[in-house]
Amino acid sequence: MNDSDDGARLTRRALLGAGAGTVALSTVGTVQADGESARGLLSGRCPDATLRPSMGHCVGASMEGCADDHPVTLELREAVSETLEDRYPDAGALLEAGFKPYFDTLDGDDDGWSHWLHPEYIGDDAVLDPERPESVLVDNDSWRSIGVMFIATRDGEAISPPPAVYEVDDDDGWDGPPEDDGDHHDDSDGDGHGDHDHGDGHPHGDDDHYPHDDHDHHPDGDPDRCSPWHYHAGAPGRLAWWYYRTVYEGSYREGELAPPCRTPCMMHVWTVDHPEGVYAHGGPPPEYREREPADDPGFDTDSEPGEDELGWDVLPDEEVPDRLPESFSLADGLGL
Repeated sequence: MNDSDDGARLTRRALLGAGAGTVALSTVGTVQADGESARGLLSGRCPDATLRPSMGHCVGASMEGCADDHPVTLELREAVSETLEDRYPDAGALLEAGFKPYFDTLDGDDDGWSHWLHPEYIGDDAVLDPERPESVLVDNDSWRSIGVMFIATRDGEAISPPPAVYEVDDDDGWDGPPEDDGDHHDDSDGDGHGDHDHGDGHPHGDDDHYPHDDHDHHPDGDPDRCSPWHYHAGAPGRLAWWYYRTVYEGSYREGELAPPCRTPCMMHVWTVDHPEGVYAHGGPPPEYREREPADDPGFDTDSEPGEDELGWDVLPDEEVPDRLPESFSLADGLGL
C-alpha cells in the first residue's frame, strides 16, 4: 500500500511506526501508541485490545502442571513428530496437502518461522489431534516443519474452555484426542471466553477472568493440570487471524461479521528443542531451529531451501493470495 492511499486507513508502515511514536488517523486525529486514547480507539468493544503484540491465558489454562518429561507430553510430542515426518515434513508437502501459508505477523520482527493453516482441520470437530493439526510451524531457512499449533475450534468456531492436555496424575500416556463432552461454550467472537452476556451486548467469561489488564502475566494456574492454551489480543495477532479467515475462508465479507476481540485459544507443541519447553508460547531461537534444508522445494520455484528464505515470493503464483497482509490496513482487521 503506498502513501497515496486513503489517509483514513492505518497502513502497515504506520502500524510498525506506532511502536516508536504516534499513529495518525485523519478521521479521528492523532493517537499515542501507549496512551489511553489508543486503547479506546483500538478496542471499542474489546477492552483488552492493544496495538502491540500481546497475549493472555485462556479460561482454565495452566502451565504450572506442564513438564517436558511427563508421559503424556512425551507421547503427544512423539505423535506430532510422526505426523510431521510422515506426512508434513516441509513446505512442499504442506502446500500439496492444502495448508495455507501466513508469513507476515505485522509485528515488525523477522521471526524466521511461519504458520501454515489448514481450513479443513480448523473447520472439523477435532481438537488437539496430532494427525490433524490446525497449523504447522515451519522454519523459513530450511523450509522444514518444526512443530504444530493446535487451535481450539469446532466446526470452525472458537470454543471455551479448551481441553486440558492432561492432569498430572494421568501417567498412563497419551490417550488420543479428547472427545467433545459438550461442556464448551461457543466462543465465536474469539474473546477466549464462553457466551455469557453481562448486559453490555458483548459475551464475556467469568468476571475473575475478564478483562485481563496484564497480558504477559501468568495467572495462578492449577499445579496439577497442564493446559497451555493462550489467545492473542494485540493488533498483529488479531489481524493475522482476520486475514486468514478473510482470504482463505471468506468469512468476513463486508458487513457480515465483526473482527474478533481475540483469537481462538492456541497452543504449541515444538518438535525441535526449545529452551522454554515443548509448550512454549514463543518460537525457539534460531540456533535451536537449525536443520538440514529440505531436499527439494516440492513445488515449481527458482528458489532453494537453505539458500533462499521461504516467503510469498518463492511460492508458485497460483498459491499466492490476490491480497497479501501488507495490502490490508489495521483498520480493516480491527473494524475501525
